[in-house]
Amino acid sequence: MMLYDCRTTADRDRGIAAAVEAVKSGELAVMPTDTVYGIGADAFTPHAITALHHARSVTNQVPPPVLVGSRHTLDGLVYSLPRAARELADAFWPGALTLYVEHSPSLQWDLGDTGGRIAVRMPLHPVALEVLREVGPMAVTTANKVGQPAPTTAEEARDQLEYAVRVYLEAGPAHDPAPSTIVDVTGDVPRVLRAGAIPFEKLRDVVPELLAPEA
Repeated sequence: MMLYDCRTTADRDRGIAAAVEAVKSGELAVMPTDTVYGIGADAFTPHAITALHHARSVTNQVPPPVLVGSRHTLDGLVYSLPRAARELADAFWPGALTLYVEHSPSLQWDLGDTGGRIAVRMPLHPVALEVLREVGPMAVTTANKVGQPAPTTAEEARDQLEYAVRVYLEAGPAHDPAPSTIVDVTGDVPRVLRAGAIPFEKLRDVVPELLAPEA
């Protein structure tokens, strides 16, 4: 278990390299995002996904969200990207917008019982983006034990997850711990599933037909 302070140039380079190596080897890494700190695994390594759930003491293994390092990566994950999804991604990625999409049935991954649908996001954080661009799509969820607070630093995450994670990347306190806004684009009309950091009104400016969350 290693913690790297990515606020220094030397430690940042070493830390990102160590995180990339760990994830490519099927191990776990904790990294900053633009919301809170996340625990991540290679999305295409089933035993790494299992380790992610075990690290968080998860019993009902809901498929974790997938983070990507490029807007174009989304095109490779979905069978057909709806217009609304493309416009929202163009407007708000990287950022605190999660798109709930139908993933391509040909993908060789095992995230759990997805029902053919996954949540995808491109985070607005340089450290996370650098790792993601080296590794590819990662299954990433909040770096906390179930029932404990979401960590706003890597040290807080380490206090909870300890040796279940190989590499921790510290980049200082999360500036905006508000959760991402989730928009479901799998239906005929896109709908907000969870209100979050991006206000509904801003989303409607891009996709006027967008529906508000159900009461």
